[in-house]
Amino acid sequence: MSEDRMSPHVLVLFGARGDLARRKLFPGLFRLFRAGLMPTDFRIIGSGRHALDSREQFLEMVRDALKRFGVDDIDHGWDEFARRVSFQASSADTADDLVEAVRRAERELGDDAERLIYLSVPPTAMKPMVEVLGRVGLAERSKIVAEKPFGSDLASARELNVLLARVFDDERVFRIDHFLGKEGVQNVLALRLANGLFASVWNRGHICYVQVDVPEELTIEGRAAFYESTGAFRDMVSTHLLQLLGFVAVEPPAGFDAKALRDAKYELFTSIRPIDPSQVVFGQYEGYRNEEGVAPDSDLETFAALRVHVDNDRWHDVPFLLRTDKAMSATRRTVTLGFRDPEQSLFDLDAIPDELVFELTDGPEIDLAVRAKRPGPELVLDRASMEVDFGRAFPDGHPLGAYEKLLLDVMAGDQTLFARADEVERLWEVCQPVLDHRPPVRPCTKGSWGPPEADELAAPREWRASEP
Repeated sequence: MSEDRMSPHVLVLFGARGDLARRKLFPGLFRLFRAGLMPTDFRIIGSGRHALDSREQFLEMVRDALKRFGVDDIDHGWDEFARRVSFQASSADTADDLVEAVRRAERELGDDAERLIYLSVPPTAMKPMVEVLGRVGLAERSKIVAEKPFGSDLASARELNVLLARVFDDERVFRIDHFLGKEGVQNVLALRLANGLFASVWNRGHICYVQVDVPEELTIEGRAAFYESTGAFRDMVSTHLLQLLGFVAVEPPAGFDAKALRDAKYELFTSIRPIDPSQVVFGQYEGYRNEEGVAPDSDLETFAALRVHVDNDRWHDVPFLLRTDKAMSATRRTVTLGFRDPEQSLFDLDAIPDELVFELTDGPEIDLAVRAKRPGPELVLDRASMEVDFGRAFPDGHPLGAYEKLLLDVMAGDQTLFARADEVERLWEVCQPVLDHRPPVRPCTKGSWGPPEADELAAPREWRASEP
């Protein structure tokens, strides 16, 4: 994508001093700028409820965020980037100064300047923020990015979608799920749809289970205000994990564009059976209630594992196993497909089937784990792997971080990798039985793989990410 294809932009970032902005948004925007992928001219206006002493105070916070979260050689390009960054406090009651700051920036950039509003705010703040934007006139001709989770249940998601449709044009609403911007996730589609080797076996006749496993070593790290309002199920399952399931299980779309892919995903989501609470295990890591900002009697789940079923011809009777947690033994982003054994074999096969494994970290890999003859005089089977390392395969490639890719798509107006309103509402319908009948929250040891009941969901296999 070339920068000369994009009009100048004014980016208004609500929640500009929050965790997401510091960890992902400002580092992503700075990397795009240094790579020459931002519009030729732009302004970034950070906003939040509390005023700062000076613009320099905000720039110091941004620069510190770049240092802390992995930007190398900050001095290269910093001065030019920083002169385009400012801060203006705003709230539901006092947004006039922000409106004037936006209009002033647009006058500087010219008549073709576009406006992008990023709502990096908790779910409870989303609706009032959208209402404010409509009331003060900032919604007019703006693109808006809404962070997940989109609502907290089916009713609130519907209410939010109605409001967004009333205030913004639908083609300008971008419901962001950063997992869909990962190189490895997009490669799930590329591998299964572009290769006859896999396209012909991507069904229940050859695949016996699918695992989507996203454990994290991190605790909530001071994010109690956000996490206590969501929990693992709302924060991860209703968004990231089910969207990953969608990429694995979707029928081949008519094309790789926003309408075709999102039509195909919605059709797939309508085939997902509402989740049975008896097939869900919740847990909470020990010490969670001692985290700052957490209620001493909180029964919020930090762990969720579940079994999901897709009732269509391709996937009928294939279990989809989803798991996520904080404070686990390792941090992984793993999608695993287990293949059925041959009906007839000359060999005495072990219980571990062939597996296709996608590692969706920032350095994505694909691993095909198979049985093979161990070198030696006897014909003895053992485990072997065929790996695709994208760093080695494409040494001249220039991968983008997930937020970098999706920010670039928003500026270009490409909704392909963003969730549509009907997708969001259908996934809440799928999740609603669990919200209505919450499973008991079981204790888990920090650094473990969750409650033992979660292992029973995957039986007779283990969770792939739990293996050494």
